Formats: sequence, structure tokens, C-alpha cells
Amino acid sequence: MLTPHHDGSPLHVSTATPELGEVVRVRLRVPHAFGPLAWAGTRSNPNHEPRFSEARRVESPAGRSIGGWDWWEAEVEVENPEHGYRWLLVGEDGRQRWLNQLGLSAIETRDQDDFRLVAHPPAPEWAAESVLYQVFPDRFARSDAADSRELPAWAIPAEWSDPVDPEPPGRSQQVYGGDLDGVRERLDHLEALGVNLLYLTPVFPGRSNHRYDATTFDRVDDLLGGDEALVRLVEAAHARGIRVIGDLTSNHSGDAHEWSQAAKADLSAPEREFYYLRDDGSYESWLGVPSLPKFDWSSAELRRRFIEGPDSVVARYLKAPFGLDGWRIDVANMTGRLGSVDLNAEVRRTIRRTMLEVNPDTVLLGESTNDAASDFQGDAWHGAMTYTPFTRPLWGWLQQPGSPAGGGIGFALGRVPTLTGPEFVETHRRFAAGFPWRTRLATMNALDTHDTPRFATHARPGTPPVAFGLAVALPGLPVVWAGDEFGLTGVDGEASRTPMPWGSEGGPAVAPMLEAYRALIGLRRSNHVLATGGLRWLAVGDDAVAFVRESADASVLVLAARDAARLELDEAALPQLQHASPEALAERLVAFGSVRVESSGDTMILASDGPAFAAWRLPGVPGPEW
Repeated sequence: MLTPHHDGSPLHVSTATPELGEVVRVRLRVPHAFGPLAWAGTRSNPNHEPRFSEARRVESPAGRSIGGWDWWEAEVEVENPEHGYRWLLVGEDGRQRWLNQLGLSAIETRDQDDFRLVAHPPAPEWAAESVLYQVFPDRFARSDAADSRELPAWAIPAEWSDPVDPEPPGRSQQVYGGDLDGVRERLDHLEALGVNLLYLTPVFPGRSNHRYDATTFDRVDDLLGGDEALVRLVEAAHARGIRVIGDLTSNHSGDAHEWSQAAKADLSAPEREFYYLRDDGSYESWLGVPSLPKFDWSSAELRRRFIEGPDSVVARYLKAPFGLDGWRIDVANMTGRLGSVDLNAEVRRTIRRTMLEVNPDTVLLGESTNDAASDFQGDAWHGAMTYTPFTRPLWGWLQQPGSPAGGGIGFALGRVPTLTGPEFVETHRRFAAGFPWRTRLATMNALDTHDTPRFATHARPGTPPVAFGLAVALPGLPVVWAGDEFGLTGVDGEASRTPMPWGSEGGPAVAPMLEAYRALIGLRRSNHVLATGGLRWLAVGDDAVAFVRESADASVLVLAARDAARLELDEAALPQLQHASPEALAERLVAFGSVRVESSGDTMILASDGPAFAAWRLPGVPGPEW
């Protein structure tokens, strides 16, 4: 049965960037099939005291009914910086229903699943329009200058064609010599793919190939070409319309960091308060790894040097000559937290305040490998690098049953059970419901990252385009972990850090995958509704799902299938088609696999003969103007 719908998109909310105290108009769509309402309105919880706002039915120029749906509008005053609300619907039969981000409920719902209006400064407008490409510099590309650089004593040299060594010490010390000029020289590849946001894992000196153990934040690693190479890369990327963000470790440094060395060498050094140092010389570290001592963010001096003000590390690389467009913060979920101490909110808000002062047109993404919602309510992080709303449920649905990825343990992903289509959608909705809508739009939809196995390693046959299709079509930032577009595999995070196989682009196994990525990124970039439009799930089966992204100007209908499947849609679910020609679904935007569209009475049938992803452009949603 068709059910009422509301989300945070411009169709349903008059502004996504309200000021504190502003009155925002919110709208609800109710299908006639749901039955007539005697009352509708919102229930907010300002200052933890319930408040109701009665809605009125909005009429269109042609009458109150629009495409078989009624529209209701209520006013919500944004009384707190993070203001939640839900809808209460009372039928003429006296039955009550609540509607929140999880959907319709006959029983009282939780505040944490409410829709949310956020009065904090928003992300830059370009954030939601981004397609992100992640680069691990040592493994992406070598410039000619790499041959002349002398490796430090800790490094184990490797040729580009050598296999990745997953065991210590090679695991962290094997160095292939990729550098920032190598990245710059391969920007043609990124531009041809259509990506417009480049994310570099750390570029500061360390004693590992991953550089999450920084020895200083004051300069770019000479092995990568130094400060000048980063400036050259950012300038060249900007010239092509590609923004660049860096990676900061706010939870820890390396034990060889100049601050750590000073703290251990002198009991009176100001750096001593930067860490959790004990009298016996031991210290707190990330997950007990001694090379990664944990920062103590109660230190005002640490904040001054690292995150606060125009002279901090955070600020320095956003300004000229570097000009980074933002940061991804490593281990953001653990930052400032230890036992009874929780300074996380203070740290993240300070980082964002500094960014706003230096360059407000920058984005801030935070890593949180588990349920991230409590930290991502809009006060600092614009979006999350997390795995619970998208990556884990996607793997559960599209990985081969019984594969190691479906039952093994892996960093960041953990144990991934096999899911049906309804379980995939329910899991996605449950964890996405914890975020404000605008946070969802800047949260990373990653098939995999440098911390996980490659998705393609144990994917069901034919499903990589399905998976990436969902990454571009669902709300959030599509993510390409460098090498995914080549079909690379890897059984864990270390094995996935494979040197890029340049020269194989025209091969029979690689060329189709590259073309699929280009087509799907093109779908995203050419259809604005996929970046900011609303989301309605239309039909969900064990092996296929269908949904529509909607705006007043355009809509995109999406089908994703892992196997042969048949979904039936009530044509009333798509009022966009009411005045469209019968051929409205004849021309697809993209199609991978065999897909059919049929009609039987008032039912639309979407069918696939196997794994498939398809998208159709539809008219915008008919509705009243604001």
C-alpha cells in the first residue's frame, strides 16, 4: 500500500539552511489510497518539551489533489541548533500514525529517528555535487623525480610490479615511490572518469607507507615531492575543476613526531601535556599500538598549534599557497575520548570554527567506523566516512554468500552477514535515519576504502556496476577508491593498497569496468536530482530494489538487481507519469544487464534477467509551489 512521505529535500522543506529562530515550512505528501485525514501536523521537541504544529492542506491551482496525492504543510520554528520533528497523522477513522525517518509507525517513535532541521553553518553547496576519488599516494603513480630520491632507513623499496607484502615489516614499510607529481600527471584519468573531488590520504612525513604516524605536520613529506609538489597538484586539479582535500590524524601522532619526542625528552616541555604520558614512561596509544601515541585534547597549547586559529595546522594548508578544499579527519570517532573523558565535541567544533574563519568554502568529513549518528548532527562534520548506512548493508546484499567477506572479520567492516533486499533497505534506512538530511548528502557512499577488502574480491558475478550504481544514485557522496575502476581485488585493507595498473586500461577485463564507472559518474554529474533530490523507496524484493530520487524539476527512477527479479509498482506511486507520454520510460539514462519495463492495468513491472542496474529520467513531481 502507498504510504505518506516526507524527507529533507527541497520538495518537502522550504530551506535546508535555517537560522536559529527561523520558521521553516515543511510538507507531507499523502496518497489517496492511505485514506482521508481528520488532522495532520508535526510534533517537535524544543528544549526537550513536546510542541505540536497543526498542518493545513495545500491546494494546487487545479484543486487540492495533485496526481492522486494530497499535500499538507506545517510551520516549524527552529528553536534549537539541531531541531527534530516528526509527523502525526490522525485518520477520519480515529487511527493515529507517526511518520519519521524510519517510515510510518502505529506506536510512539524515538526522538533519535526524527527528521531534523539544523541551524549550524552548512556545508558548501559544492559538497553534495561531488564525486570523490580516494588516493593512497605511495601506490597511485610515480613521477620521474621519484627515482632520484633516497629512501629513509625504515623503508623497504619495491618495484611497481612487485606484489604487496601483507606481513610486517613490509605491511607498513614497503614503499613503491608514488608521489604527488605522479598524481598530478594522472589528472587526465580523473577528469575522464568525471570525478571532481580528490581525497589524499596523509601527505606528512611518517615512518610508514600510510603516513598515519606523522613525524611532523609542518611540511609535506619529501618522498612525495615536498610542499611544492602539493601546491602544484592542487593548482593543476583546480584548473580542471577538481577540488582536493587532505587527511589529518586528530586522535594521535607517530611516536617519532617532534611533539612526542620533545614530551619524552623533557619533563618540563609544553608538549608533555599533548599526550597521556605516565611517570613510568608508558603512554596511551591508538588501540594499544605503541607507534601511535594518543593526543590529550585538554591541552590548550595542543589546540592552539593544531586546530585553533589562523596559525594552526588545520588552517595552514587551507590557505595559500596550498589551498586545500577541506579535510577528512582520521579516527574522528575516538578523538578526544578516553574513559570518562569526552572532548570530542569541543575538538570537532574548534576544527570547523577555524575552517570557517580561514575559508568557509571548505568541507569537513569525519571518519567513524560504526554508528556515527550521535557525532554527526551538523555542529561540525559535514559528512561521515562511515560504513553502517551504506557499505556494510551493500556488502551483505551483493557479496557471494559464504565468502570470507560475508562471514570474516575485517578492519572497518567487521563481520558482514548475508542480507536479503528488504534487510539491505531496512539496515540502510535504520542507520541513515540518525543523520540530518543535509548530513546524509555529504556522507560517503563507499564500496570500499584503503581500510577494507576490495568490493570486487567476493562480489556476486555481475554486481560491481550494480554496487557503484547505488553509490551514485542514493543520497551521499559516491566514492571511488583508486583502482576500483580497474576491477582490482584485495582480501583486506593492506592487500587493497595495490599499485595502480597503468597501461591496462584497454585490456578486455579493465575496459568495460572503466566504461561502467565513467557512465555511472556521468549519470550522477548530469542529473542534479541525484545530488540533492528526495528519496522514496517504491518496491523491495529479495533480489531487487527500486526507488526514485525526486525534485520539482526532474526525477530519476532506479532499479538495482543482484539476480533475475520482478518488481511490481502501483502506477499511482509515480505521479510524475500522470501527464507523461507512454514512452516516458522507453529511453534509459543508463542500463547494465537486461532490464524490461512492462505495464499491466494500474501496475508497472520492472524486471531483470540477472544482475542489473538501470535508471530512467522522469518529469519532476507535480506539487504546489512554495
